[in-house]
Amino acid sequence: MKLKLYTADGSEAGEQEISGFPSFEGNAGIDALRQVVIAIQSNRRQGSASTKVRSEVRGSGKKIHRQKGLGIGRVGDRYAVQRRGGGVVFGPKPRSYNKKVNRKMKRLALARAFFDGVADGKFSLIEEWKVAEPKTRLFSQLLDKVAPDARSLLLVADAFAEDFCLAARNVGRTTLGSAKDLSPLDLVNAENIVFSTGGLNVLLAKLSQEESA
Repeated sequence: MKLKLYTADGSEAGEQEISGFPSFEGNAGIDALRQVVIAIQSNRRQGSASTKVRSEVRGSGKKIHRQKGLGIGRVGDRYAVQRRGGGVVFGPKPRSYNKKVNRKMKRLALARAFFDGVADGKFSLIEEWKVAEPKTRLFSQLLDKVAPDARSLLLVADAFAEDFCLAARNVGRTTLGSAKDLSPLDLVNAENIVFSTGGLNVLLAKLSQEESA
């Protein structure tokens, strides 16, 4: 498999042959990828939404009107569920949305997301992520060479220098990702992904270790 290669200053350097890519036939791994992405999104939910039932609303339980003689509907107290400000029927309560996914499914989903990214042409390669100074201008100039039209860009490396992180922090369309911590959702969401050679080697080594485990 070949990926487009850039030098550290953003200049094109042809293509580089990469070995060790995972491969799939047909829809193998698609369902695992879907389940893992749903689980990641669920596990990020706080689950703190809360409403009060009728018995929890503070206030008097006195009947608003007498039962008979007024020619209006019979109503109870002001905290009945059908009245504004009253309790809520079957409303949300704090709960955990966590979904457990086993390790085998996680690694299958990551491999499938990686395979799909390669097939869709989302990946490219740079020798190293670095800037001469921690300046947003220098970082933006580098991006304009590597991915000028990308609206969502994930930059992946084995580790980022502090100056590079400072230069990149004010550019909203980019996200910095550590290769060893990438999730399938990261690979799916990004429009374009640019790996450093070191970051790609870390991810491929991780996938090969998981496949042999």
